[in-house]
Amino acid sequence: MSKYALISVSDKSNIIEFATQLLNLNYKIIATGNTYKTLKDNSIDCIEIKDFTNFPEIFDGRVKTLHPKIFGGILMRPVLDSDKTQAEQNKISPIEIVCVNLYPFPKVVNRDDISLEEKIENIDIGGPSLIRAAAKNYKYVSVLTSPNQYENFLEELKSENITLETRKRLAYEAFDYTSYYDTLIANYFEKEFQFEKKSFRLNLKSNFPLRYGENPHQKAYLFGEFENYFEILHGKELSYNNIVDLTAAVELISDFEETACAIIKHTNPCGTAISDNVFEAYEKALSSDPVSAFGGIVVFNKEVDVQTANKLNEIFLEIVIAPSFQNEALEILMKKKNRRIIKIKEFPKKEELTIKSVISGVLVQEKDNSKLSNAELKLVTNRKYTEKEFEDLKLAWTVCKHTKSNAIVLAKDKKIIGVGAGQMSRVDSAKIATEKARQFNHDLNGAVAASDAFFPFADGVIQIAENGITAIIQPGGSVRDEEVIQAANNKNLSMIFTGIRNFKH
Repeated sequence: MSKYALISVSDKSNIIEFATQLLNLNYKIIATGNTYKTLKDNSIDCIEIKDFTNFPEIFDGRVKTLHPKIFGGILMRPVLDSDKTQAEQNKISPIEIVCVNLYPFPKVVNRDDISLEEKIENIDIGGPSLIRAAAKNYKYVSVLTSPNQYENFLEELKSENITLETRKRLAYEAFDYTSYYDTLIANYFEKEFQFEKKSFRLNLKSNFPLRYGENPHQKAYLFGEFENYFEILHGKELSYNNIVDLTAAVELISDFEETACAIIKHTNPCGTAISDNVFEAYEKALSSDPVSAFGGIVVFNKEVDVQTANKLNEIFLEIVIAPSFQNEALEILMKKKNRRIIKIKEFPKKEELTIKSVISGVLVQEKDNSKLSNAELKLVTNRKYTEKEFEDLKLAWTVCKHTKSNAIVLAKDKKIIGVGAGQMSRVDSAKIATEKARQFNHDLNGAVAASDAFFPFADGVIQIAENGITAIIQPGGSVRDEEVIQAANNKNLSMIFTGIRNFKH
């Protein structure tokens, strides 16, 4: 009895070599449209599917593999007499190998230059059906969905011993492949046609292994498309904690249009500044809290130059991140063998969701894409802020948005001078922020403060005012707002309500 292999691939990498080896192993090859043409153009003997089924491809190729001779050949169980009898009655031959990969919907789904109709035509129908059928019948059929599988499969095939374990693995990888494909389509339809979310579909490809999780006794994995956003230029492998901190750093820096630098430690900013150039931005950010900066992550939103690279090399830093590096600057930074240098290929999309695991499943929410605008601001005190204070208030508010709650952030002269993060009491956050500022000899007189949520009592405002702060930006919305405003007036503070809370848990 003839041995048949069906080949229908969109990605034709290594397919000529693969098909040649199958012929050498006495397989007859059935191929579809463009795959058939590719094989024939390379002198590969094969049968076009319409000749095998005696049924033409129709509707511009929308229907070509959906035929009983194909699916019967894939799904028949050769050990069952009943299946063999029905196969003989219907002139169905068993197909032992199915090599299929799908129309490139993943490559076109997010492209703005392709119409809805073109994207729809890139949704494969016959391909997933072939893959699923072959994977279902893994006891008797080998299904290949990636060129990466060809070499090992052929080595095993040459030994005339495709093990059940191999077919199980190929079947698993096949269903994993179609699941990812279908998830992209469902998510696209949900967004394109603006349907309410009925289920949360998360199917991300494995990116690269991690040594361990938050701690050495925890296993960890990275899934997704990390390489779409970042390029690792130098240094040892990234850890779980590195990636968490890296994410926090890039999300913060992407909120600035001005030249900015931030230093992150355990997801919280210990220094942030804006300036006319990256060197001054880094110097100012480092001066915020030079002790906490040790072993931190430094991120820029503009190109790193030679002067800045030399300055960065003066202390131990885990990671340096920027959208670009001057060639000489990169050479200087690479002198530190283990330090990771990361290029930002693309800043995160503002419409993305955030996901957090909980005992019952996952929590999903829109990202906090809030930004200050003059229309949202409400001056609630007698004293009006100065233009200089307002620039510092905007900086403090932006950094506060990216600081763990409860958060109080102090700023002066376009740099952060004190951060109180993650405290159970807002007044404790205020105390820590002012103590941090004093620790590094920052002048608090004329500085400003931002709070990520309203002040529930006047004590936090009083704590801040007694340290020389002259202006506060906060959401407002407390039942004691009048009491808080009165305390600010008593201390001759300027206070702005934004109406925007920025809890970060």
